Amino acid sequence: MEAFKYTTPAKVAAETSQPMQFAWSPYVDNGGTTLAVAGKDFCVIAADTRMSVGFSIHTRNQSKMSKLTGKCVIASSGMQSDIKTLHKTLESRITQYRQHHHKDMSTPALAQMLSNTLYYRRFFPFYSFNVVGGLDEQGRGCVYSYDAIGSFERNSYSSSGSGQTLVIPLLDNQVAFRNQNREKKDLTLDEAVNLVKDAMTSAGERDIYTGDGVEIFKITKDGITSEKFALKFD
Repeated sequence: MEAFKYTTPAKVAAETSQPMQFAWSPYVDNGGTTLAVAGKDFCVIAADTRMSVGFSIHTRNQSKMSKLTGKCVIASSGMQSDIKTLHKTLESRITQYRQHHHKDMSTPALAQMLSNTLYYRRFFPFYSFNVVGGLDEQGRGCVYSYDAIGSFERNSYSSSGSGQTLVIPLLDNQVAFRNQNREKKDLTLDEAVNLVKDAMTSAGERDIYTGDGVEIFKITKDGITSEKFALKFD
């Protein structure tokens, strides 16, 4: 039997006359799921707290959300370092706006600012997929969903992250009442919170990157309140 011979990629390239390519990516996906549901006069926005890479869990208690104003919250999935940089950039610009105009930026204006911020970085994008939830100037609930370079739209619900494909069909059915014969009805705040909990629990059962815990922010005319509940730890 021929003895094993150690070789290197450079030797393989020399023997086969094939060029060697060494790739490096500045991005990594830390997983997680976010979602938001808007009602007549409220918005519920949530995200899980697991941060992982591949099959390794780095932490079970990493927030993916930031309160931007008294009526607006952002939740982001993707690469945690880019998410933190983006959130700090938004908070800085909101503070500048408040100092110049002596009032908070409205949620629709903030949604447009986020779009501009992402588009400015379109040639080297933030690896973040964002959902913005809050109340508009009329006190109605609103949700904005984005792609990586700033294209966005206003919806009554949205989701992003590794569990998005599991959550969206449930929201299509229970919020938009698609593929149902019964008449569509408006959700109450408690119904929306329970739906968010059910959606995140379902995502945690099927998606290994979603788990551990969920942060939920409830946005109403009286302000923002939050709660947490546990998911599976495996």
